Amino acid sequence: MARIELRENIKRGGGQPKHWLQTLYTFAVPPEYFADGHESFGRLRIINEDRVKVDNGFGFHYHQEFEIFSYLVRGELKHQDSMENVEILRRGDIQLTSAGTGIRHSEVCNGSEDVHFVQIWALPWKGRLTPKYYTRHFTDDEKRDKWALLVAPVGSDGALTDREGDGPAPVQSNVALWATLLSPERSISRAMPSSAGERKAYLQVVQTSGFNQAGARGAHVRVKIGSQSVEMKEGDGAFVHASPGEALHMENLGSSVAEVLLFDVDIE
Repeated sequence: MARIELRENIKRGGGQPKHWLQTLYTFAVPPEYFADGHESFGRLRIINEDRVKVDNGFGFHYHQEFEIFSYLVRGELKHQDSMENVEILRRGDIQLTSAGTGIRHSEVCNGSEDVHFVQIWALPWKGRLTPKYYTRHFTDDEKRDKWALLVAPVGSDGALTDREGDGPAPVQSNVALWATLLSPERSISRAMPSSAGERKAYLQVVQTSGFNQAGARGAHVRVKIGSQSVEMKEGDGAFVHASPGEALHMENLGSSVAEVLLFDVDIE
C-alpha cells in the first residue's frame, strides 16, 4: 500500500546560521545534526539547502566514495577541483562530481549576490571508481509544469558520459533527480519506476521565497499517491513508498510557482 511520510521544514537541521552560511539539513550531518534517526534514504545520504554569502564558501576539502551533485537555484557558484576543473555555475546548472577514489574541491559564492543551491550526496553502487566531473544546464522552460530529468544512473537512456552536453548528468548510483516549476492551479503526474519491488522516492520543495527554519510557508502543493496525500510548503520534504508504476500526483494550491525536486531512490 502506498504511503507518504511528511518531513517538515521545522524538523530540518542547520543550527545557528553562520556569518557566511545559512543551511538546512534533511539527513544527519554529525556532530552538527543527528536528524532523529534520518541518516539516509536508500542511496541518498545528504540533501543540504545552502545559502552562501558573497566572497565566502567551502574552501578546498577532501571527498571520496560519494556522488556529489549541486542544483543551482539563484546566484553564482564557483567550483574548482583537483581534476583541474574551474567552473562558474548559475541558475539551471547541475554540477556532478563522482569523487570515487578521492578528490579535493572548493565551492565559493561568485558575483554580487548570495548563492542559493541544493547539495546532494549519494552512495555509489561500487567503490574505487575513477573520479569524474560533469555539468548540465536546464532552462526554466524545460521544467515548467512538467518533470525534467536532471540526473540519472550511468547507462540510462540519455545519460551520456560526456563532460558537458544534453540530457541528464550520469551518476554512478541507483538514484535519479527530477525537477519541476509548477504554476499556480496546475497539476502534474508521474508514474513510479516499474521495476519489481517497492518503489521509493523523496520530494523536496525548494525555499525560493527566503531562508526559513520555522514552520513552512510560501509555495503550497498537495501530493497524492493511492489513497494517501500530504500538503507541503517551501522547505517541506516527503518520503514516498509505492508499488511499481503507481501514479504520483502533485497540484499547486498556492499563488506562487512551486520549485520541487523529486528523487527516485534505489532504481533497479
